[in-house]
Amino acid sequence: MPEPGAPPQRGRSTWDREGTRRVSRSLRWGSRGDMPGREDLPSTLLRSPRKAQDTWVAAHDSALKTYGPGRRAQQTAYAALKHTFEKVGDHWEPKPERGPSDEQAARGAGQPARPTRGGVNATASRQHLYERAKQLGVPGRSRMSKEELVTALEKESRRRTARARRSE
Repeated sequence: MPEPGAPPQRGRSTWDREGTRRVSRSLRWGSRGDMPGREDLPSTLLRSPRKAQDTWVAAHDSALKTYGPGRRAQQTAYAALKHTFEKVGDHWEPKPERGPSDEQAARGAGQPARPTRGGVNATASRQHLYERAKQLGVPGRSRMSKEELVTALEKESRRRTARARRSE
């Protein structure tokens, strides 16, 4: 159980100040007709443009109706988001072109899982990845191959997201 009075974690069971367990609204889907995804936005989306938030919420809420609460609704929402946005550091930015960001996103639902690239647009050109690495200050980027750039961007995005979550 977390420290009493600690901020609640999104999309999970949480405890209030008295130690009572509270279940996130997405786990109680069906009790109200509103958009539970708006309250369960991941922190990376809270720092992202409104359009990214709206995309995630619409896909998440639709997936809740189709699949019910759980991991699959989250995965579906991220898959929809990754078609139009890419993760840059601790937030999401619009992609220059629509389309799947990695092999897993291209395969679709119901297929065997493949590793994802953490929101990094692995299908983008090396030049685009280099510009994103430059934007994030990734050292040694000029000598990196496309695959190395994807890995470095993925690592830097995780690092910045963790730092941003600690400061919240």
